[in-house]
Order: sequence, then structure tokens, then C-alpha cells
Amino acid sequence: MLAIKTISHNTIIFRRSVRLMGNQFEISVVGNNPSWAEERIDEAVAEISRVEKLLSAFSDESHINEINRNAGVKAVRTNPEIFKLVDRSVQISALTYGAFDITYYTADKETLSFDNDQNTATIAKAIVKKVNYKNIELDAVSQTVFLKEKGMRIGFGANGKGYAADRAKYILQLNGVSNGVINAGGDLLTWGLQPNKEQWTIATADPSQQDQPFANVQISDMAIATSLNAEKYAAISNKKNLGAVNSKKGFPVSKIKSVSIISTRAEFADAMATPVMAMGINAGLYLINQLNQVACVVIDDHDRVYTSKDINLN
Repeated sequence: MLAIKTISHNTIIFRRSVRLMGNQFEISVVGNNPSWAEERIDEAVAEISRVEKLLSAFSDESHINEINRNAGVKAVRTNPEIFKLVDRSVQISALTYGAFDITYYTADKETLSFDNDQNTATIAKAIVKKVNYKNIELDAVSQTVFLKEKGMRIGFGANGKGYAADRAKYILQLNGVSNGVINAGGDLLTWGLQPNKEQWTIATADPSQQDQPFANVQISDMAIATSLNAEKYAAISNKKNLGAVNSKKGFPVSKIKSVSIISTRAEFADAMATPVMAMGINAGLYLINQLNQVACVVIDDHDRVYTSKDINLN
């Protein structure tokens, strides 16, 4: 259903919410023609659906599925879009010293045959060693991806929705949408201006403080992604859930309540939010301060706010 919000006699915000990629996407375009807006949003939804299918690991025709099936066996030739996405993901892993990693490991039945807790710990330790972005081998000439270890897998749960939002924005701009917002599960991507000709802004990066705005950050032509520390500790792996282990899980995350990353691309903002939380306040801010056109807001357990050098708070 298309929601309409009237701002003036000539300008209207058209919105539609859809469930895609396991997230709620809300697409907003500024215009004055309902039929035109309906068509543009249809095109954006179609592009997000295309990306969802592209990144799926369940279809037999999926490139991701083929790459995962051939882990430890052979390199797989893929299309340029997936190759570039994997390449960018590996670069972000290197940038964050592995805090961001698209690899994970799925143990087979033989690996999971153990009788006591000591075997469980040994197997878990071996699995964690195999989960490493450095075990992704890329060949730019042949456009191939090779996962060096058997049982290795790649997935884009950490940056896939951001990439889909970037692609939807591209399609909308290509078809004449000069002003709009894409809300991808709470992460925002904006371009152009509001109907009142002012820039898009955010008031807070902390949902628990939305009645007490602490900032007035302009995010026009930018993306913002927020990672919340809902649980202080990830669940500890046991015999029942050992089949899928990620080396970045199972460790305590202290002192950080939320991290919001502002960047020119939703894919990058989406990918960086959780790693900065895992790195800690000082290391995370230091990293962000070294990057161009990237900023962040960090809130700790005592609701103290820390920002990168490019953000000014009210």
C-alpha cells in the first residue's frame, strides 16, 4: 500500500513498506504524481528483490551456493557484481582487522561426532581457525572466488541490506527521483532534500533517548546504520549449535550500547557498525577518524556520547 504525506499543495512524500531480505524496507520518494511515484517505488522494490535472490545461498542456481558447495575443492567463476561485492567485503575485513568477516563454517556430521566436552572444545577451536576472510582467494582476471577450507561458507547478512539499499537508490535516481529516503530495517539512506527544501536530518542514534535529541546531524546524500548491543554476551556454543560457528561471536562486548556509522554508501555503513562496536570505543573512533567521508556516534552503557571528529553535537 502506498502511503501519502502532504507537505504543501505541490509536493508530496509517497511511502511504501515491504518485507524483503528478512527486514522491513520503507521506500519514500518526493513528488507530485501518485502514478509516477507508484511506478518508481515498484522499480526500487524489484531491484531489492533481485539483490535478495542474487545473494541467496539456498537456490541451486545461486552463485553464492555454488561458491559454498565448492569450498576446499575448486575456484568458482562468478559474475562481476558478486565478485566485486566479495572483494569489497574482504577489503573491509582487512580494514577492521577481521572484526568484519563474511565467512563462517558449517561442520559436517563426521566433524560433529564427539562424546565429551573436551572434544567439543577441540572441535570448536579448530572451526574458529578456519573462519577467516584470509582464506578467500580472489582472481580478478578470471573473476573466480575460492574458499580454501572445506566447510567454509560466505554470507552477506552483515552488509547485504545496505548493498540492496544502495542499488535501490541508484535505480530511483536513474529514473528521475531527485529526493528520497530508503529505510532498510532502521538503517537510513537519503538523497536530495525534504519537501520543505531543507536537508534530511536525524535527532538521535539511541532509540531509548528519542524524546531527548542530542544531535542535529545532516544526512542528506548519506547513509546511517546503527548497531545495538541488545545482549551483553553472545550465546556460548554447545553441542546443539556447534554446526555453525562464527569466530567473531561468543565474546563479551563491554561498555558500548550503540554505534551509528555515517557514510556515503549504505553497504559500507551497514558493514562497519558492528565491527566498531566489537573493537571498542577508543579503537573504533581511531579507525573511523582515519577514513574519508565516514563518521560515527558511540553511546556507552552510561549513556555517554562519543563522536568522531566530523560530528558536532548540540
